Amino acid sequence: MSAKRYTEEFKIEAVKQVTERGYKVAEVSTRLGITTHSLYLWIKRYGLPEPERVANLDQAAEIRRLKNELNRVTEERDILKKAAVGSTGHCNAFASLSRGVINASVFRGRVLSLVATVSRSACEYTERLVPSGKY
Repeated sequence: MSAKRYTEEFKIEAVKQVTERGYKVAEVSTRLGITTHSLYLWIKRYGLPEPERVANLDQAAEIRRLKNELNRVTEERDILKKAAVGSTGHCNAFASLSRGVINASVFRGRVLSLVATVSRSACEYTERLVPSGKY
């Protein structure tokens, strides 16, 4: 079963009966054999004067275009972010650690600390043992 299709003129005339002539939505919908839901949708669409309706349609088209452009630009940004992270190697994993103690151990009665250092310019990560407190 397919839904009934009504012409735009029919819809506009039905809306005019409600908006201009003051009939109730239920009364008009019963008389014309349409649902109140359809009539409310038509009122929403055709209830405004022609210039305002055209302006609203133009604004809606502009909003759709801008949303599509925003999605495209967001995807491009995400691709560039991933490319930047991938091109720097392992530095990003250690960027927050410029120098710090990883763990401490005792060797011949002295406490030694394993210190990690990250070189920002060469993108290198090095570890070395130093006496505790002297890193």
